[in-house]
Amino acid sequence: MANSRAWPFDDEDRPSGSVRPLSQADLEAILAHLGDNPDELLAGTSADRPVVAVRVRASVGRPGASAQAIWRRMRAAEWTAWTGSLPWRVAATVGIGAAGAVLGSQLGPRLGLALSVLAAVAAGWELRFRPSPAARAWRRGAVGERRTARLLGPLERHGWAVLHDLAVPRSQANIDHLVIGPGGVFVIDSKQYRGRLQLDGSGRLWHGRYPLAPAVRAVSFEADQAALVVTDPDVVVVVPVMAVHGAQVPWGKVVMDGVPVVAARRLPSMLRALPAVLGPERVAVLADQARVRFHAAA
Repeated sequence: MANSRAWPFDDEDRPSGSVRPLSQADLEAILAHLGDNPDELLAGTSADRPVVAVRVRASVGRPGASAQAIWRRMRAAEWTAWTGSLPWRVAATVGIGAAGAVLGSQLGPRLGLALSVLAAVAAGWELRFRPSPAARAWRRGAVGERRTARLLGPLERHGWAVLHDLAVPRSQANIDHLVIGPGGVFVIDSKQYRGRLQLDGSGRLWHGRYPLAPAVRAVSFEADQAALVVTDPDVVVVVPVMAVHGAQVPWGKVVMDGVPVVAARRLPSMLRALPAVLGPERVAVLADQARVRFHAAA
């Protein structure tokens, strides 16, 4: 984890800069990617010199696919275990209903049947199948990744390439989203939380009783691994970002151990507001490199 990573999304002190003019190499790369569709040439700056963006198609993986697969496997295993215990659950439901009937008959002749039914329904509801909290967390994670993918999708019209659910080489980890564009290269980890995030006195970020430090270390590790795969002398660093859905992020964005933690809805505008550090040619080359060297996690 590199604490020296610069925070790129400072709304109040956003760095300024001009985009370099179109070079011959850029023009050749653009023409190669445009083919017969000139509509993919998009203006993307208010600078006094022209700049172009190319829509880069770099489809790898489906957002949330690996998290969804884990959710289904865990749910199937838990369902199998639950059906194996079904005989004692049925017996317990019947026994509780019978006990309710006995108790009801002592209270009044007409209360036996009603109390028996109510007791049996309550017992059956309590003993019903419910996926574990761990399994439901994977399902929420898959939902969060799909929501982030929908937010990032429009960036492709502005010269960004977005890849999803990539397996990290020689690791069980996966990258939720790899985003390559004029503003640089970013590994984005999606989180789906409830409530709000809290900062303690020492600057640590918490979600309820759970610290976010492990999640921050994980996305930082993923960014370091992506930097080994997407190698380019023009890319100073692959920036890790945590995009949060559902929960409120203090001030909309905070930095923890060099990792920006942002409200997911703000992410597209923040990326587009960054000064251009990569030309269209480099974006296309890096996207092709990532597409070849990464493979889908699921």
